[in-house]
Amino acid sequence: MQPALATWLLLGLLTGPGAEGMCGDPPAAPSRSIPAPQLSAEERLSPHMPESLRCDACHAIAFQIEEQLHKAEGKVGKKALSESDYVEVLERSCSQGWESYGMQELDGEKRLAGPGLPRQEPMTVMVTGGPWPGRLSKMCHSYVGEWGEAQIYGAHRRGPAALREMFCHGEKGACASGKAGGPAPPKALQNEL
Repeated sequence: MQPALATWLLLGLLTGPGAEGMCGDPPAAPSRSIPAPQLSAEERLSPHMPESLRCDACHAIAFQIEEQLHKAEGKVGKKALSESDYVEVLERSCSQGWESYGMQELDGEKRLAGPGLPRQEPMTVMVTGGPWPGRLSKMCHSYVGEWGEAQIYGAHRRGPAALREMFCHGEKGACASGKAGGPAPPKALQNEL
């Protein structure tokens, strides 16, 4: 009985706690820690898109509008949409759920991330939800209000570069040289903040 007990104890020591790395086990992979971006008070609490992220937001909005308009045109055989159709598509584009967008920190710089945006790193933490969907929707509606559905659809028909140029890189665009912001959001009443 004692040899069986000794064998059992020896096996317990070899396979029990602290036995990692013994018996030919592969070494444990080094762990990586990726911190979430630290949000400023404006990034957490403001109802408006922070100035530093407006260019990225503009590209995301242009991408989503392009996608929705292409999809709608595909249903009618790639021909031009009627005014009522493109107005409906633009409304739906701005009112969609923007949950696939969020903020990442890349090389110490905070950027929006999501479909249609460049420089996305798979090994970063992306903060989604929260204020980002509402901010993107509000910004999208402000673009439609500022430029109008007919002008936006006309730019779309000229190609994706034309819509991005109009929204993001034109004279009033969010990415215009020397300017981080786009169309100014409506002024909030003091009691809304």
